[in-house]
Amino acid sequence: MIRRAFSILMLLFLTLPAFAVEPEEMLADPLLETRAQSLDEVIRCVQCQSENIASSNADWAKDARLMVRQLLLDGRGDQEIMQFFVERYGERVLMTPQLNGSNVILWVAGPLMLLLSLGGIFLYSRKSKPSGSASLSAAEEARLKELLDE
Repeated sequence: MIRRAFSILMLLFLTLPAFAVEPEEMLADPLLETRAQSLDEVIRCVQCQSENIASSNADWAKDARLMVRQLLLDGRGDQEIMQFFVERYGERVLMTPQLNGSNVILWVAGPLMLLLSLGGIFLYSRKSKPSGSASLSAAEEARLKELLDE
């Protein structure tokens, strides 16, 4: 019985993000609402940081969803709305930051470090291999033969 109640409670908890966009937030125009929902997916909640504003229940996310809809009603384009949020909260407000001059090092650093590491491992492994056959001098061969005969 307790297990069943716990399962139902967990299922209800998992569905909470589905109710993040409240009915009073939705626009009457279906085209504008579709645009608003797509923008909600690409704008990060600055309070939660791991969720977009579409699935966050935070107060800031609700205010951001309302702001997106108000900007759409004002006739702003999608890029203008995203720029509006970037100007106020920085690049971190986007779920996928844009590739530009200020953050290109962050995009390049990971793959570059991987390539440098692989190159270092390759060079180290080539240097640590023993060289081919080592030939013995006549004195060393004589001493070896002497030891083997004993």
